[in-house]
Amino acid sequence: MILKNARYLIETNGTWSERQDDLLIEGNTIQEIGNLEPLYAQHEVSDVKDYLILPGLVNGHQHTPMSLLRCYSDDLPLMDWLNKKMLPAEMKMTSEDRYWGAMLSIAEMIKSGTTAYADMYIDMDTIAGVVQETGIRASLSRGMIAMDSNYSDRIEESRNLVKKWHGQEDGRITVMIAPHSPYMCPLDFLQDAVKLAKELNVPLHTHLAETADERNMIQERHNMSPVEYLQQAGFFDQTRVNLAHGVHFTEDDLTILEGLNGGIIHNPVSNAKLACGTANLLELAKRGIKVGLGTDGPGSASTLDMFMEMKAAAWMQKLLQKDASALPAHEILTMATKNGAEILGIGQETGSIEVGKKADLVLMNMNQPHLVPAHQDPSLLVYAAAGQDVDSVMVDGKWIMKHRELLTMDEEKVMFEAKSRAEDLIRRV
Repeated sequence: MILKNARYLIETNGTWSERQDDLLIEGNTIQEIGNLEPLYAQHEVSDVKDYLILPGLVNGHQHTPMSLLRCYSDDLPLMDWLNKKMLPAEMKMTSEDRYWGAMLSIAEMIKSGTTAYADMYIDMDTIAGVVQETGIRASLSRGMIAMDSNYSDRIEESRNLVKKWHGQEDGRITVMIAPHSPYMCPLDFLQDAVKLAKELNVPLHTHLAETADERNMIQERHNMSPVEYLQQAGFFDQTRVNLAHGVHFTEDDLTILEGLNGGIIHNPVSNAKLACGTANLLELAKRGIKVGLGTDGPGSASTLDMFMEMKAAAWMQKLLQKDASALPAHEILTMATKNGAEILGIGQETGSIEVGKKADLVLMNMNQPHLVPAHQDPSLLVYAAAGQDVDSVMVDGKWIMKHRELLTMDEEKVMFEAKSRAEDLIRRV
């Protein structure tokens, strides 16, 4: 396939610029970029001159089945939201509930330009099946809570998930090991999770320093910060890590995290909505700590639109720093694409448009009143665009949405089933 007259964005040393070329896609890979007119007769050719093409967006932290609980429990502090509303409802979810919740989340992500994401939940065989079916790229993990002493079953579930799914669909599905958080995992369990990740050579994924309450809880229990607690468990010894949130760090924490293999996934909408605070991204950048973006689950953020996350990340840093120049649009766009892919351990596969990378592409309809004139594409995308401006999405060289029509699922059926499942779930709580 050749995408003719492709206007696309590339990033060089933190700055994004527009190019116009033809893109040759063979199998799942971008094979050649340039003037490919001599090859037109040998390939299917699509003229895409009316669109701006981005690398697919990477949502670095998600809980897909929680779409069934969107706006079910709002305007509560995190721990009340979690313990009084979310966990009781999640305990009543069936595998069918989780299937349709994941389908709904993935439909929303595709329609708003996400081509790769990281999921942490239970019943991951079901969710992996949804990923397989829908064509999205995913890094999956069995979220493990170990509030009791008998947790070997959770470790084995994670081991089996890696063995069954890591590298499946020609590498489109990868797996991480995910102890839920410092406050829900004892030290010996964290150590076993780290050992498993090293044994299987896969990344770790956890929640970290999301709230001041979490920091105080770990300090009271263990006389150390959440970061120091993970360090004691060996979390930062060579293994790649995906650390969700990273809002409340001390100076000592930041020193520990310098040179981190992996990075922080910033979830600004969820953190703002739950009044958790906002990560100091400029300080993280000074320490050389990579930052990507995520939505968190739809039960907290309510939206899975990464364009909203980009806006929120920019706005909140400018307010936090009291500096309108803080975290410019170019840096935000890098966080939402290249950085996210690298943190998930798939940076060799996706996150940018270049020869040899997988063809994970988003075609934006820029011919709209709110996106004209086009002085600076990165600024338009970060400050003015929305998920609804995505026209078409390609993952792994295959179209999974064209002209707003989802091609790998029945959108009306997904919404009907998700609504029905959600209503039934709440009746059972």
